[in-house]
Amino acid sequence: MKLRVQLQCKNLHEYLRELNPEILDRLYNHPATCLAVYRELPSLAKNYVMRMLFLDQPLPQAAVALWVQKNSQRGAQWADEGSSLGPDRHARDIESLDRYAMERWEVILQFMVGSPSAVSQDLAQLLIQAGLMRSEAGEAPYITSAGFQFLLLDTASQLWYFTLQYLKTAQSRGMDLVEILSFLFQLSFSTLGRDYSVEGMSESLLTFLQHLREFGLVFQRKRKSRRYYPTRLAITLAAGVTTSSASPSSTNIASIPGTKDGGFIVVETNYRLYAYTDSELQIALVALFSEMLYRFSNVVVAQLTRESVQQAIANGITAQQIIHFLRTRAHPVLLTQTPVLPPTITDQIRLWELERDRLQFTEGVLYNQFLSQADFEVLRDRAQGLGCLVWQDVAHRVMVVTSHGHSEVKRFWKRQRSHI
Repeated sequence: MKLRVQLQCKNLHEYLRELNPEILDRLYNHPATCLAVYRELPSLAKNYVMRMLFLDQPLPQAAVALWVQKNSQRGAQWADEGSSLGPDRHARDIESLDRYAMERWEVILQFMVGSPSAVSQDLAQLLIQAGLMRSEAGEAPYITSAGFQFLLLDTASQLWYFTLQYLKTAQSRGMDLVEILSFLFQLSFSTLGRDYSVEGMSESLLTFLQHLREFGLVFQRKRKSRRYYPTRLAITLAAGVTTSSASPSSTNIASIPGTKDGGFIVVETNYRLYAYTDSELQIALVALFSEMLYRFSNVVVAQLTRESVQQAIANGITAQQIIHFLRTRAHPVLLTQTPVLPPTITDQIRLWELERDRLQFTEGVLYNQFLSQADFEVLRDRAQGLGCLVWQDVAHRVMVVTSHGHSEVKRFWKRQRSHI
């Protein structure tokens, strides 16, 4: 699946290996990039770097200055940029920044499951380009199978995958990949709770900052504000994801909004489903494959039906993904029994998927009204030889060939008729 392939880039180093040398040369001109890479190096590699930095013999300052071109020297350090802004009357503490980041990120996830969440056109298009949503004939975007799998990941894995998709489309948007990567690395060395200035940013970088604001990676009180606050999501982004967190089965359920005690779903053998949560996102996820019946302050009652499951399957969600969702979010009461989910439920969900997939539709061209059995067999054999015969009925002299092979079969028949 495309989502799983993209998550093979599990950390910063693996992503950097995919970039061409020209971009890397420009990227390493920024100190934040070097520090971000150095921080993730193995111990032995760090030792090599430190031995080169701190030589035994003394070097005069003038000689060290020759290592750097004058046009590359900076007056102010990038890590101290923004310190001249003065105190912020609307300063945000760490707790409010964490809350803001998760609220903004959850808006994106709620939009994916069909909730009426306001997102920009750029963000909606990015979700479609990433294969997480699909839109046909001007209709509202809806979630895909990859999108549903994306929702099963933990927040760090979701953020890393989403950022990779953004970086892949950055240059097509007219943005400088090196500039935005350098800025991301700089954010990873920011201090949580501290404000930074937007002075000196290019228009492209200011646009990128607004996108980061929508993703919950930075807080900016107003679009024209002179300062911004990096959130915890931005500071931890450059570390990428680990092997364990890239798997849907390792989702940190305890961190899901509205599920403080872990799992929250109870499924009964009568196909009734109880979701003990007040999270709008989790309720919307349950509604993707079930029929909502009742909603109370802390619990939602739903029903697994043939129509609701097959509608989810029609949207690209697989039966296995539905079962995985129910199992990984099972209430602690269900975890005491074996198996966790009633076999009646899991078997029926799979049967509903098989029932929908009994028929396979193949586009083709019908050939009939042959004047003789010989004519039918000659053309049938030719279609078989080309590998484009879909179906045949010898008794009634009828056959179907693929649309792709139709032109070649038609040309063969015309040549055959010309020799008669």
